Amino acid sequence: MVACTCQMMKSPMTSASCAVLQRGVKRFRVKILKTGGGGRGEVLARGMARVFHCCSIQASCLVKGENCHILENPEYPLLSKDGDVIIGAIFSMHDGTQMEPLTYTEKPQPLICIEFNLSEFRFAQTMIFAIDEINRSNSLLPNISIGYRIYDNCLSRLLSMKAAMALINGQDTTADKACCGQAAVQAIIGESESTPTIALTKTTGPFNIPVISPAATCECLSNRKEYPSFFRTIASDYYQSRGLANLVKHFGWSWVGAVYSDNDYGYNGMAIFLNAAKEEGICVEYSEKLDRSDSDKILKVTDIIKKRTAKVIILFISYFDMNILIDHLILNNVTGYQMIGVEAWISAVDIVRPASYDILAGAIGFDVGRLNIHSFADYAANEFWQTALPCLPTEGDISQTEINCEKYGEIIQYKNYSNDIAELRYANNVYNAVYAIAHSLHSLLRCTKNQGCEKNKTIQPWQVVNYLKRVNFTTKVGEEVWFDSSGAVAAKFDVVNWQRAVNGEVQFKVVGYYDASLPNGQQFVLNADDIVWAGEKREPRSACSESCPPGTRKAAQKGRPVCCYDCIPCAEGEISNQTDSNNCEQCPGEFWSNAKRDKCVLKVIEFLLFTEVMGIVLVLFCLVGTALTVLVAVLFLIERDTPIVKANNSELSFLLLFSLTLCFLCSLTFIGRPSQWSCMLRHTVFGITFVLCISCVLGKTVVVLMAFRATLPGSNVMKWFGPPQQRLSVLVFTLIQVLICVLWLIVSPPFPYKNMNYYKEKIILECNLGSAIGFWAVLGYIGVVALMCFVLAFLARKLPDNFNEAKFITFSILIFCAVWITFIPAYVSSPGKFTVAVEIFAILASSFALLFCIFTPKCYIILFKPELNTKKNMMGKLASKTI
Repeated sequence: MVACTCQMMKSPMTSASCAVLQRGVKRFRVKILKTGGGGRGEVLARGMARVFHCCSIQASCLVKGENCHILENPEYPLLSKDGDVIIGAIFSMHDGTQMEPLTYTEKPQPLICIEFNLSEFRFAQTMIFAIDEINRSNSLLPNISIGYRIYDNCLSRLLSMKAAMALINGQDTTADKACCGQAAVQAIIGESESTPTIALTKTTGPFNIPVISPAATCECLSNRKEYPSFFRTIASDYYQSRGLANLVKHFGWSWVGAVYSDNDYGYNGMAIFLNAAKEEGICVEYSEKLDRSDSDKILKVTDIIKKRTAKVIILFISYFDMNILIDHLILNNVTGYQMIGVEAWISAVDIVRPASYDILAGAIGFDVGRLNIHSFADYAANEFWQTALPCLPTEGDISQTEINCEKYGEIIQYKNYSNDIAELRYANNVYNAVYAIAHSLHSLLRCTKNQGCEKNKTIQPWQVVNYLKRVNFTTKVGEEVWFDSSGAVAAKFDVVNWQRAVNGEVQFKVVGYYDASLPNGQQFVLNADDIVWAGEKREPRSACSESCPPGTRKAAQKGRPVCCYDCIPCAEGEISNQTDSNNCEQCPGEFWSNAKRDKCVLKVIEFLLFTEVMGIVLVLFCLVGTALTVLVAVLFLIERDTPIVKANNSELSFLLLFSLTLCFLCSLTFIGRPSQWSCMLRHTVFGITFVLCISCVLGKTVVVLMAFRATLPGSNVMKWFGPPQQRLSVLVFTLIQVLICVLWLIVSPPFPYKNMNYYKEKIILECNLGSAIGFWAVLGYIGVVALMCFVLAFLARKLPDNFNEAKFITFSILIFCAVWITFIPAYVSSPGKFTVAVEIFAILASSFALLFCIFTPKCYIILFKPELNTKKNMMGKLASKTI
């Protein structure tokens, strides 16, 4: 392409001269075509047109007093159309470039684009479709036509920058100052990847030209200070990355691997995911970057995936990187892994092939919404080819057939292909981007329904930026479009799953959605029943350690991530009722852990029951003792007139038998569930009856001593301790104990108490003494009376009579004291209901000792030796010694 100057002009051309020249060139071109001038005539006409264009610009600049010059043209846009306002676009309609070898002897040849990308071509179709809709609309930008300049960067940074400069400066000119100072386009749509979008935005930023990307998701582009004129019709990776962490958490995967692209998209997205995963308690076994230009590093990533233990892989990589990674995974037969994808590749039709499905079967990921416009399919298959590509002939226009179609050859082969249209997703973002620009221009140009728009109004890029910030509209399908403070739309994603359809083809089935605009707890909805898992098997597990069942807790393994742990059973009294509990919870006071340590159950309440073996045995002994005492009383009542019954005051004997009966029966108050009344009665009744019993024994002992003194000459001692005095002594001794018990009950009475200190696993239901002083005072008083009785009986044990009752009393009191002395340590050390059992045993043992030692000899004589039951025999020895 030759630089255009007007050196052949001796003097500057005016605008009028240029207009005359333009009409002449047109007439000349038409004449050549009609007369069959062929290619040479067309070339000549084009050359004259360029001379006209060059000189008209120069004339315009000279009239304004400016020094303009025209430079060499950059590559032309792949698709273009004139209009009152122009929207630019840069898409990667090819996946690579090829360059001729450099000879350094001539100018390098332009780059050759290779590997056609149908998905990005659909972006261009969608953009043109949206523009045609707007141009036909009577309500949106009436009387204003929108044109477009769509460039193919062929995935080349060089061509991207050339396209950006062309959109900024205009297709044919590069000049300075006022002559060429206004941008050729009012807005730019593109690019699809984050890294080239960053470069594009930084290039257009100084000119305040708005850039709207349909697919660049890098969170770094949300910085409004650095990218004030950038917008996007897709949410940033901040929401997608956190959504991926929520997805992993939802399925209980705690051990994952991660691979990310070696670019801004991968770095920023993975950084957000790693932070979110840490918050959710997810461990990342490895996080490897993928450099598509380094095959050794790609092989390293493949090898890491195979050798590590994580079965769930997060692939935060771009579409182009995914294509390369898939090839290596297929080559190394890496199958059986649950792949988690991002919007960049999860629904890319181009990567679907039989071998790739073996790798990605059951893959789950987030994707943008589908292009839900029914008329687009027909447009893409028919109308687009007639309007957008000038190389296709139209009816009645023979001249179109002679235009070179070579550069459209790869595109035309997809003219009748429409199977991918149902899965178009980013195309919807392109559609929304075009309408967002149109609505902004509509407001900027003050369009009214009746008066139309201010067609000749100068549009400055910064004005479009300001109106884009305030744009808010609803599309034909009911989707609300507006930009937040970061220049992005609301975060809404479909959750898609790689599955086989009934016909065997791969489909991207929507199994849920993620909407960050909803309240917490409602943002994530998933239908797990519709999901097909990796390898079309059951839901995978991916954990460093197996889950800890209820009843255990996790204990971190030293030097390893928190997701690697051992399962430790909960201690007694603690539970964990959830899987993978970090801690065991202590059961409340009256509860205890069950055997599995997964539930708190009521503690066993323990007290001495009538129905248990120990209770039954004690009740039997109690009843036997009572029965024997009653039998003895009956026997004594029958034999009340015999000498052996009358000896030592029969009243005291009957009173003693009565008190022993009460002693046996009072032990029953210690058995059964303690209550307020039983607790007060058991110790007080026991204390009073035993004092009554020992008082009777004491009285009988004193009677023996007095009886011996009465046999001595001149002794009148019996009148001082006759029956009235004996009764009074028993009454006084008993009233003292009654007084002690009354004071105890008034000051601090016994009460039922749940003892949870002795046993952790059960509750001892017992009687709290209330006042320990009262209890030991009762026992102490019994001990004092018993000691007095023992001393007196011991002194009278060898008095000279045939039936000296004192020696039997001595022996019985000795056993009594031994029992109760032994009782004290046993009582203090016995646990739970055994404390009560020890106390009952002491009562029964001492009662039986008194019953047997005092009354057995008498019963023996009455029943088996009646001949000895005479007054003479009772007093025999004593009489002989006193004569």
